[in-house]
Amino acid sequence: MSIYVGNLSYDATRDDIDAVFAEYGTVQRVHLPTDRETGRPRGFAFVEMSSEDEETAAIEALDGAEWMGRDLRVNKARPREQRGGGGGGGRF
Repeated sequence: MSIYVGNLSYDATRDDIDAVFAEYGTVQRVHLPTDRETGRPRGFAFVEMSSEDEETAAIEALDGAEWMGRDLRVNKARPREQRGGGGGGGRF
């Protein structure tokens, strides 16, 4: 399972996020999505920790906390939704 971290400062880096969450346990992975066109962070991240207890501690401590001038939104990440086939066309 992973943790969703929203309302991040656009200046936050993977290392910054790792350092904050490391206070609550072992961080396995930090994923900081970027915009495809600009390459800039999108303002949210996903953090995976080594145990559910560590994730719970981080969520309880950091949800609503002020960090880098923003009030963080921290909760369990929901499973990714399947998207439709996309694409256009279809003319025969």
